[in-house]
Amino acid sequence: MRLRTLGVAGSAPRPDSAASTYLVQVAAADVAAGIASGVVPADVEVRDWNVVVDLGNGGLGPLQRHVAPQHVDAVALSHLHPDHCADLSGLYVHLKYHPELGSMRTGVRPELPVYGPSDVADRAGAMYGLHPGESMDGVYDFRIWSDDVPVRVGPLQITPRTVFHPVEAYGLRITGPSTRVPGTAVVLAYTGDTDYCDNVVEVARDADLLLAEAAFIQGRDDAVEAGIHLTGARAGQLARNAGAARLVITHLPSWTDPQVSLAEARAEFSGPVALAEPDGYVEV
Repeated sequence: MRLRTLGVAGSAPRPDSAASTYLVQVAAADVAAGIASGVVPADVEVRDWNVVVDLGNGGLGPLQRHVAPQHVDAVALSHLHPDHCADLSGLYVHLKYHPELGSMRTGVRPELPVYGPSDVADRAGAMYGLHPGESMDGVYDFRIWSDDVPVRVGPLQITPRTVFHPVEAYGLRITGPSTRVPGTAVVLAYTGDTDYCDNVVEVARDADLLLAEAAFIQGRDDAVEAGIHLTGARAGQLARNAGAARLVITHLPSWTDPQVSLAEARAEFSGPVALAEPDGYVEV
């Protein structure tokens, strides 16, 4: 399993980065090794798999550097704030209207699975500007998360857990075949946007890699209401308390010095800690 941190900005794009957009990839060789060892179901097609986790403002641009939109197998949305889902509109246009590959030209309905909160279909349609009675059906196949109910996308199992944010939001626990140690299973945990809560600890429990937002800074943002974001310190505490092996900090707004967030996290977690880089790459 490979993680590409395509957009790592929080709340809105930064000058150097799109907003929250991540690409989880599993190469055909890792699928085959996983099937041989039993960590991937035998009926999974042996090929490259691509799952987009959140697709925030500007994220569709860097995504296309690594995978053609027609080769995305699913989109998994943590929640429906624009910095996590706005580029669903652009992806819809690409899948429908591309002059050679779009469904309007080929007649083939993509029906791309899009997993998200309970109102994902209505919110995506409204964001795109659909008229009453219109829908994105045929291009998108909207599917609703249920807390702690896993879904399978090829070699990946994704388990959503409700987390602590002002809107319906989920952390995602993604289990799949390892790239670093072929034939073994690994866990990528993604907090989405959340303050510290019991469920996000369970998302991160014993994760091989924890991708944690850290939009707030200790002291600077203490007056903001609870239930919005982690700080670097709370992300570090989460990694420590959940027993995660590695921590990557993400979702940093343009007004935040990343080195401050990194220092906060390192003060709380003794394991490896890194900043998510725009268009970065991590093997799991």
